[in-house]
Amino acid sequence: MTYHSDNVIFDQDLAEGAFNAVNVCLRVKPEEKLTVITDERTRDIAASIRNEAARIGANCHMFVLEDFAERPHREMPRPILDDLASSQVSVYAVWGQPGELRTRMQMTEVVTAHRLRHAHMVNVNRQIMQEGMRADFVKVDEISRKVWELARTAKRIRATSSRGTNIIAELSPQLKWLKTSGIITEEKWGNLPGGEVFTAPLQVNGTFVVDGVVGDYLCNKYGNLSGEPLTVVIENSRMKSVHCDNRELKQEFWNYCHTDSNSDRVGEFAIGTNVHLRRVIGHILQDEKIPGAHIAFGHPYAEHTGADWSSSTHIDVVGTNFNIWIDDKIIMREGEFLI
Repeated sequence: MTYHSDNVIFDQDLAEGAFNAVNVCLRVKPEEKLTVITDERTRDIAASIRNEAARIGANCHMFVLEDFAERPHREMPRPILDDLASSQVSVYAVWGQPGELRTRMQMTEVVTAHRLRHAHMVNVNRQIMQEGMRADFVKVDEISRKVWELARTAKRIRATSSRGTNIIAELSPQLKWLKTSGIITEEKWGNLPGGEVFTAPLQVNGTFVVDGVVGDYLCNKYGNLSGEPLTVVIENSRMKSVHCDNRELKQEFWNYCHTDSNSDRVGEFAIGTNVHLRRVIGHILQDEKIPGAHIAFGHPYAEHTGADWSSSTHIDVVGTNFNIWIDDKIIMREGEFLI
């Protein structure tokens, strides 16, 4: 239900998710400044977050990308970057478009440099606000911490699935594990809804079957892949081959992962920890948090993980129904945590 009062729009369907975002995940304080970046498609969600922050007394600035120039943007508008630099908290609730990864990276550089508590909500929609954003993030943080404690000293992780995934990730003590459980701190900005633990792996080998979703703008285009899974063969962390009955998806994914010399390299190995989520909905923002394993090709978030390489692209791929071993300890069987 949506209603108006004193020119402010209240949307009851979004209220609980917005409350969680502001008060639980970002812990916005009345004296703080919040910068909200959005677009026309996601404006209602961004407004619900802005309104919740304003309700508790925070100073809120909201920017709509289409007000600056036709999209896709090649650069993040300077007024937005300048506003971020004087904020303590920020939210990016925008529907992704091809070619805009650079603008997001410009934004997160400012976020990292100024140690903002930042919520990244690319392609967030009303369903996500009513599902993933209603999770008990304190509980998600508890399971995330358990996984992080086991993973941060591990030498190897193996993941298998009923659809055919069988990969081994070799790990390095020099590459840091990050916990992004939805409880966001100044140490590392995080996606909302939260619920994953990840690193840049030293090396990955094996086969990963994507029967969930692929990331970035391809997620929008192809959605849930349970009916036409994408199979990726990986050797020495590089994409060797891709197989899929959907030839258009196969070619577009392959092209994306060959944008630059490291676009085909595994830059992320992650374990989803949002135990509130049980099914794929066709949106990477939420689906990568489902309990299980996922990987990403491209940029390894070197500024956080300590990796010594970079890429201009980053695309996640998500599978389902995993068994996971950290070293010799099984922590998940058929998608259920055992810890």
